[in-house]
Amino acid sequence: MARRVFFSFKYEDVSRAMVVRHSWVTKPNKKSAGFIDKAEFEKVKQKGDQAIKNWIDDQLKGTSVTVVLVGEKTCQSKWVKYEIEESIKRGNGLLEIDVSKIKCMQKKTTSRCNWMLDKKYSKYLWNKHKGHENLGQWVKDAAIQARSN
Repeated sequence: MARRVFFSFKYEDVSRAMVVRHSWVTKPNKKSAGFIDKAEFEKVKQKGDQAIKNWIDDQLKGTSVTVVLVGEKTCQSKWVKYEIEESIKRGNGLLEIDVSKIKCMQKKTTSRCNWMLDKKYSKYLWNKHKGHENLGQWVKDAAIQARSN
């Protein structure tokens, strides 16, 4: 069964987020949401906060799991916080992945701000916990946990 996943992240971590997303969409029957290119995001942003909320709400439609990708400044993002709140309202499974140690395009890593989700949600370190191999299982586990709540 195809599972549609929403990836929530601060835009400055887009290159790290792409590493995670590509490991997901290259598997059979996997779809993702929550990705917007910089030019499109700037257009939406110019239209104001309600336009951004509308875009997020539209991207969340049909998703069953939200993966929160946490980097150095993610905790400061009101939009990531909004995506988490909306995901909880919709009953999405949630999980959190530290992407700070994935090298960006400049071959640098950062530190992670803090975890953003409550302790009841699973948290993973992308490199240490072999995210490339295990993301599918993590998503499946989050979907199962959401159904049991």
